[in-house]
Amino acid sequence: MRIGKYETSEKSTAGTAVTFLMIGIGAGALIALLLAPKTGKQMRKELRRKYDDARDTLQDWSEDARDRVNDAVDKSAEWAEELRDAAREKAAPIAKAIEKRL
Repeated sequence: MRIGKYETSEKSTAGTAVTFLMIGIGAGALIALLLAPKTGKQMRKELRRKYDDARDTLQDWSEDARDRVNDAVDKSAEWAEELRDAAREKAAPIAKAIEKRL
């Protein structure tokens, strides 16, 4: 049972929704600013510091890898020389025997 006279609003419901959306966005932004742990300047400074730390760490890893590769190349060269010398020692008697026959 209806009591009173009900009339439809001439305002658009979309306009009301947009108004409440804007109020919600403003309230959210205000709360975010009030609860932000750091200022923009502090955040940029921290991000820069973390970026520099990461770059330094990557550079250290790169230098370490380069040193390890250089060490491995040096050891490989030494091993190749030892192998060559051992092969020459083993082949020397055979070479002498071939020269005698020729």
